[in-house]
Amino acid sequence: MKIIFFAAMTMNGKIAHTSDELVDWTSKEDKQFFREETKKCGVMVMGGATYRTIGRPLPGRLNVVMTRTPDMSKNQEGLLEFTDKRPVELLEELKQRGFETVAVTGGAQIFAQFLEAELCDELAITIEPKIFGRGVNLFADLTRDFSLELIETCTLNPHVVLLRYKITHA
Repeated sequence: MKIIFFAAMTMNGKIAHTSDELVDWTSKEDKQFFREETKKCGVMVMGGATYRTIGRPLPGRLNVVMTRTPDMSKNQEGLLEFTDKRPVELLEELKQRGFETVAVTGGAQIFAQFLEAELCDELAITIEPKIFGRGVNLFADLTRDFSLELIETCTLNPHVVLLRYKITHA
């Protein structure tokens, strides 16, 4: 199973001003890239705060929300699920259900949980031409270092760059 992180960040590594901010500051090209790539995966995993900022399940793929207090009554067959499983348990379940690639879409704590457990193969990071004076870092409280290998660069528009890295887990 391949696990890919998808994130948009500012030049200074921020993914939002606050944890409850809607990602409305990214380019339309980033949004298009995100939509197309996560649909190809068929499933996206996110934390509760990320889901609340989106406000609804995104169509065309399974939306899995990791939360300490899952409200299973809000599950929608094939579109939205809430879970309190650890990343390794969740990925095993998704693999058994036939998913071959999983998009992990945030936020910072979810990214850190998967990365610390060495459950990420690739990062797809859009760099937007912005600098936030304050904000949420891409990864929350990592306890160790990781090495990356650049596998692709491309421009989404004249001002926005997409970087893809393989995680080599140093």
